[in-house]
Amino acid sequence: MQRYNILWADDEIDLLKPHILFLNDRGYDITPVTSGADAIEACEKTHFDVVFLDENMPGMTGLETLNYIKGSRPSLPVVMITKSEEESIMEEAIGSKIADYLIKPLNPSQILLSVKKILDNRRLVTERTNSQYQQDFRNISMAFGDDLDHHEWIEIYKKLVFWELEIDKTEDKSMSEILDMQKSEANANFADFIVNNYEDWLNDPNIERPLLSHNLMKTKVFPQLSDEPLFFIVIDNLRYDQWKILAEDIAPYFNVEEEDAYYSILPTTTAYARNAIFSGELPLEMSKKHPDLWVSDADDDGKNNNEDKFIGRQLKKQRLDIRFSYNKIIHAQQGKQLNDNFNNLLRNDLNVIVYNFVDMLSHARTDMRMIRELASDESAYRSLTKSWFQHSPLFDLLRLISGKNGKVIITTDHGTYRVKKPYKIVGDKNVNTNLRYKHGRNLGHKETRDVYTVHEPELLHLPKANISTSYVFACEDTFFAYPNNYNHYVNHYKDTFQHGGISLEEVIIPIISLNSKRS
Repeated sequence: MQRYNILWADDEIDLLKPHILFLNDRGYDITPVTSGADAIEACEKTHFDVVFLDENMPGMTGLETLNYIKGSRPSLPVVMITKSEEESIMEEAIGSKIADYLIKPLNPSQILLSVKKILDNRRLVTERTNSQYQQDFRNISMAFGDDLDHHEWIEIYKKLVFWELEIDKTEDKSMSEILDMQKSEANANFADFIVNNYEDWLNDPNIERPLLSHNLMKTKVFPQLSDEPLFFIVIDNLRYDQWKILAEDIAPYFNVEEEDAYYSILPTTTAYARNAIFSGELPLEMSKKHPDLWVSDADDDGKNNNEDKFIGRQLKKQRLDIRFSYNKIIHAQQGKQLNDNFNNLLRNDLNVIVYNFVDMLSHARTDMRMIRELASDESAYRSLTKSWFQHSPLFDLLRLISGKNGKVIITTDHGTYRVKKPYKIVGDKNVNTNLRYKHGRNLGHKETRDVYTVHEPELLHLPKANISTSYVFACEDTFFAYPNNYNHYVNHYKDTFQHGGISLEEVIIPIISLNSKRS
């Protein structure tokens, strides 16, 4: 067992002998000193794991000593100990970034708890997390054998995300490989579930179906319209695990009124899924009812240039005579300009804001070696997303909304998946370029469990360029590669984040309702 060194500064240190012996017996070595000056000198000569510092010492006070120690050893944990319960002393100590604050008289258990919380926290968290996941592993695996419905699949995915984030906080990450295997098994079973049920969800009015992209605004957004402005924020490509880490920063400003998930339509891409959100229609209906707005994969025009018009037409269809705004933020400067215009947004009933950064990040990771190094795995990818958000105009906007007691709905159009397994497919020059789904004439590929082949696209409410058009969707960690220049293609795209196919990460995505804590 590792022994830790503790410096304890107190002018009545002799009276603390029983506490020191108590800690000695439990593996902690204590160096006692009787003044702030002695504590500073000891810290300069010796490495300590933690410092206990009495606040009320003659000569140099505990707070003065704390400032000296933090000046030279900023990462050294310091526990302030005092007889005083004055709020001003507590606030000054906390503001100086102490690790803990204890009030005399002390008891041994209180001291031991503080030490363990500081020094053994990560080890104890690791042991507890690994033990609990091992217990839940069996429950999750057994559930795959059941006939799960769409609600239960959401719960399975939320559990997997929970354990992924918890294991991410542990020291040795020993359970990561087991979790990755379980996620793989989950995605294989989830793909079967989608293949067996998706067509019925779109065509059978008598079966229960999940909330899908084209019903999102009607079900989750329009009912929230009121006298106060509503902000509907769509962060392109935001997965459920990414939302959970952003939620930590949002928590001081908003209460979560509802944290739910819905299912993206296929293909899980911006052109199809986000247009479905804003139009309230499935792709086939969009192409027929709005030929002036719908842009197919074969066209060179931007696939999402008409989102504001789709929103306007959906509002008219729902007979909602309201004032709305639409803004798409691609660059930070656009976000800052939107925030500068914030007071004007408050005049609208509905403000729809699309943020494209996370989608840009996934594409940049594919094309730029430096970004791939920075986001080398799932954990780093989440960390990079969190870092962007903390310094983004979007976070500034949310704080502005909170300050005005605003209401916010945050969602996305689809998630993204880290692909690893190439899958050969042959097509002509008119086949679309997406790596997770293909459509065109005479697509050549093996029909295996790794793909979902749709020979009659109209059954999935998908448009087709000609009578022989079919769609193929990649399942699990598969991505499509052409036989020509195959090795170069595989090396470039393997281990990149892609979307358009079928996986828990791409299909099951967050929809969050927030109320300002100032309300």
